[in-house]
Amino acid sequence: MRFVISSLFLLPIVCWAQNQITNNFLGSTPGQRHIINQIQAQRAISVAASKAASISVAENIAIVDPSGSLVAFLKMDNAFPASFDIATKKAKTVAGFNGAFTSAALYNSSQPGGPFYGIEETNGGLVVFGGGLPIFVDGFFIGAIGVSGGSSDQDVTVATAGVNAISSGV
Repeated sequence: MRFVISSLFLLPIVCWAQNQITNNFLGSTPGQRHIINQIQAQRAISVAASKAASISVAENIAIVDPSGSLVAFLKMDNAFPASFDIATKKAKTVAGFNGAFTSAALYNSSQPGGPFYGIEETNGGLVVFGGGLPIFVDGFFIGAIGVSGGSSDQDVTVATAGVNAISSGV
């Protein structure tokens, strides 16, 4: 009897807590805050991985939110272990500039004599070559994708497929 009374007393608290976990005490969903959600991230990874398989490249694929926090990650079979860090840093590089630059767009500016020379040494290491792209939905920057494991052009191709999966709603 004592357990039943205690459980009934806790029921409203448990229900309240579950509601708060759903929105993490923010009172809004990721979509309302313009942040990539898990479904979008998984869709981007799935389509990007299919593209990578179609061009016979094993890739590491990272999805981050606008703050650069990892939302989802896939290491395809036989992908280079070192590419985990590179893919993640490509996505974080894009997020660090609020989606204003792709990782490749920073390359020329980061060369000796360029206005951003040495920038890749900041923020724990940025990556300034192809494979990091911003993800925009309805004009809002919701996150970024970073892909590593192939050539720069292959990484961009795979990342673009992932971005298009979210932007077009495929």
